[in-house]
Amino acid sequence: MDAEAKTQLRRLILGSAAAAVVAVGILAVLATGNDAGTTITIFATRFLGIFIEAVPFLLLGSLVSGLIDAFVRADDIARIIPRNPAAATLVGTLMGFTFPVCECGVVPVVRRLYMKGLPMSVGISFLLAAPVINPIVLASTYVAFGFGAVLIGRFVITIVVACVVGLVFAYTARPQDVLRPTTVLPVMGGSGAVLTGSASLALPARPSLLPGLRIAVRSANREFFDMGRYLIIGTLLAALMQTLVSESTLTALGRGPVISVIVMQLLAFVLSVCSTVDSFLALAFTGTFTTGSILAFLTFGPMVDIKSMLMFAGVFKRRVVLYLILLPLLMTLLVGVWINLNVAF
Repeated sequence: MDAEAKTQLRRLILGSAAAAVVAVGILAVLATGNDAGTTITIFATRFLGIFIEAVPFLLLGSLVSGLIDAFVRADDIARIIPRNPAAATLVGTLMGFTFPVCECGVVPVVRRLYMKGLPMSVGISFLLAAPVINPIVLASTYVAFGFGAVLIGRFVITIVVACVVGLVFAYTARPQDVLRPTTVLPVMGGSGAVLTGSASLALPARPSLLPGLRIAVRSANREFFDMGRYLIIGTLLAALMQTLVSESTLTALGRGPVISVIVMQLLAFVLSVCSTVDSFLALAFTGTFTTGSILAFLTFGPMVDIKSMLMFAGVFKRRVVLYLILLPLLMTLLVGVWINLNVAF
């Protein structure tokens, strides 16, 4: 099967998946016994709310991706990123201060960086950490909670989880086993190895400003519509879950040191709220939920939610997407439960 046929097949699968989500949603709404018109209106409102909130950040991420495509060369990545896997993974975790994008915008940026030869573990740690480790989220968390346990805990937990997951992939997996074939750089393979000899001579010259900007805009346009398909399907799923599962049902379960963390993780996954504003939503739960569960909400949600999970599928192989969900889930669960049992606020 040639590349064009594979592209057409992928588009057909995505279209069918979106149609299936809509059909299941309609059937679920009708099965509730509530007024169908009112429920569909609520669903549409929540879908538009999530989508409108996410699109600007996807656009920002696509623009950054286009600029990387135009002006960053593979040897730049090889020169900047440390050769030591642990040091490189830590650099990836802190890269969010250089590329301040949320969970919607970070995926196209990571994919473009992989195509430029970014080491695999660096991209994974950046992908998980950047939605929190950036100045915009730092400011919003400070405004919501002030300087204290929640602000410090959110950033420390995110750094630890992102670094650990990145190191797991650095020492146990190869790029060709993790990344989709369209994401792996043919020469470097995402390994971070320095190009030498004739390979380095084959690198294209860096364009001047105006031609480079034209290249960046064209690349950003392709990236935006490519990743936008996953965003739409993920937003449909998130809006459907919000409509059919009420927040009151979830909050009624959040009463213990363990169950409260699980419920808040589920809530973060379902609501799919952008990391730049999720602090204010978490603030509303501070009187009901434990501090450990609030921190789990603020750390796990930006790493993985319904819409970002679907976008991961455009970069990583299917089983890797599962690992990228389960590893942060289990780690933030353990940290949240430990805080509830051992730390008094």
